[in-house]
Amino acid sequence: MATLAEAPPRADIQTKSLMQREQDIARKYMGGTPWALVFWALGNLAIWLALWPAVFLGYVPLWAGFLVATANIILCYLPSHEAQHDIIARPGTKLRWLNQLVGHLSTIPLVLPYRIARLTHLEHHRHTNEPDRDPDYSMRADGPLHMIWVSLKNRQPRSTRGLRGYGEALRKIGREDATLDGALYQIVFYGVLCGCAWAGFGLEALLLWWLPRHIATAYIQFFLSWAPHHPAKATGRYRSTRAWRSRLGNIGSMGMQFHIVHHLHPTIPLTRTPAAFRELRPILEARGCRIDGL
Repeated sequence: MATLAEAPPRADIQTKSLMQREQDIARKYMGGTPWALVFWALGNLAIWLALWPAVFLGYVPLWAGFLVATANIILCYLPSHEAQHDIIARPGTKLRWLNQLVGHLSTIPLVLPYRIARLTHLEHHRHTNEPDRDPDYSMRADGPLHMIWVSLKNRQPRSTRGLRGYGEALRKIGREDATLDGALYQIVFYGVLCGCAWAGFGLEALLLWWLPRHIATAYIQFFLSWAPHHPAKATGRYRSTRAWRSRLGNIGSMGMQFHIVHHLHPTIPLTRTPAAFRELRPILEARGCRIDGL
């Protein structure tokens, strides 16, 4: 029989209790195939591809095509993000091919290869806010306008930060082979742009792909890389990210108001994170998590 002196400290008991409750709640929101994300990925890509002949043939005005293409490319990353975490189908399951299909196809408009996106994103989860190891740390900025400037600056030809720094991140983990994907995507991207210009559709290519891609990149980096981690100084499971209220709401912020749930339990589908957050909130508050404005 254990003596009183041998009993575990009360703080340890409370910590274990919180962890167990957190795990029990999180499990309720895991599992199943998030079909909405699958239809989102394939439907979004189909609309973007259909824009090209529709605009070229004059069925859709170029200004409208530009707006739709920008929305398409903004929306294309999140389904791949689900695939990166094996949420659509786990390895070894019957629908694994669908997970990989969504991962590869959905980010074509963003010119971001799935292997590069997945490898660097998982490194971000392992080393969130660590200056030398988090591939997204270079998106750190003092405020919203500064972040947009940082995003633009990181995409300049001589930059080694942001997306242009992913090659170094891959080298650190011994996956330089994935950089070949990036080279092939860039060749196709600029090949299409040059081909369209040669055929007399240069302005169409500019407004259906080149400019929407740059706008979408800044938008995605703002809401996925910068806002959920700002000011990106803290590390640790419960402090490296936050829940926060966006002026654009949960849809406008791409579901990132509840990004803390994703970092704690990455296999919870995006569409279930708001409900998971509401149930987990008392535990997150007890853990000292940052909940800003919600």
